[in-house]
Amino acid sequence: MALEAVVFPRDLLDCKTKKCSYNYDPSAQSQEKNIDGLAPCSSNVKIRDHAESSGQAVVAESGKRKRRRVKSVKNKEEVENQRMTHIAVERNRRRLMNEYLAILRSLMPASYAQRGDQASIVGGAINFVKELEQQVQSLEACKRTKEGTTDSPPFSDFFTFPQYTSINRQLVAPNGSSSDSVADIEVTMVESHANVRVLSRRRPKQLVKMLMGFQSLRLTTLHLNLTTTVDQMVFYCFSLKVEDDSLLSSVDDIATAVHQMIRMIDKECTCT
Repeated sequence: MALEAVVFPRDLLDCKTKKCSYNYDPSAQSQEKNIDGLAPCSSNVKIRDHAESSGQAVVAESGKRKRRRVKSVKNKEEVENQRMTHIAVERNRRRLMNEYLAILRSLMPASYAQRGDQASIVGGAINFVKELEQQVQSLEACKRTKEGTTDSPPFSDFFTFPQYTSINRQLVAPNGSSSDSVADIEVTMVESHANVRVLSRRRPKQLVKMLMGFQSLRLTTLHLNLTTTVDQMVFYCFSLKVEDDSLLSSVDDIATAVHQMIRMIDKECTCT
């Protein structure tokens, strides 16, 4: 049997081979599908990982855009700079505190701050301010006595927003009701410290009874000033510490309790 052989030109063979390899190469098909957005799951994950690592927007399979932020890691230099800044701020604060304490100590007599620690200086300044307040009250009473002014009651300038005010022998309470005049009462409060100012008629043993009443209400007396006038009036200024177990938590509660206390003292003196 005769054999036949066909010889193809080399150029024609190379062209057909390239064409067949292009049409049936799986890697080429995956590249075309990636361009059309139909890439397999594995290649899609690789693209997503590359986008996340570069901090770019990621396109999910559902078509929603998700943006991932790359966490910034502070290097040692930034941490050290932050620490040095905090140290400098704290050092400046302490320097200013020491300067202010030195000025405060120089403004009051040496007997009020015999030691140089912060607590002694602040405590002495409080006592010195209270002493000055008492002197101002005494001078105000003497001034009104010499002038003989009766237009306004004594120490009326010391009350800014009183809870109880005596007007023409009538007492105006916080709830708007009125009753017989007993006292002018104003209470201000900062955290657990209350400042109570009372202007009332002077009664025997009134101060002792008020201190005992404060103790029963769990109000510790830290400091007090009192000034009397020639017309049998007395002006009290109490600095009180509201204890944790006290039932009085607001300025109105304290003012009401003080008013009831003075009212009971006044009734006892009237009966006797």
